[in-house]
Amino acid sequence: MMFQTIFVICMSVLTLSLVIALVRMFLRSSSLSDRVLLIDSISYIIIGIIAILSMLTNTRAYVESILLIGILAFLSTISLCRFIERGYVIERKRDR
Repeated sequence: MMFQTIFVICMSVLTLSLVIALVRMFLRSSSLSDRVLLIDSISYIIIGIIAILSMLTNTRAYVESILLIGILAFLSTISLCRFIERGYVIERKRDR
């Protein structure tokens, strides 16, 4: 019973941080790099919410979705940072 209360408190804190991150992203973000970092933090907040939901329901069914979101968040952060830095994501060398 006590663990469920702690899980609900953690879920509400993560939901509040998700709302704050979304408000900051749509209303107050000034640069593209801020938005990339906010997308990264939003994805990890969602991973935390799914992990707590998995512990709350006592199932391992959400582990694959947690891993998938983590991999996609990492790859999107890397590709967006490369785009900001270089102007393109994939370098193509054509020798013709």
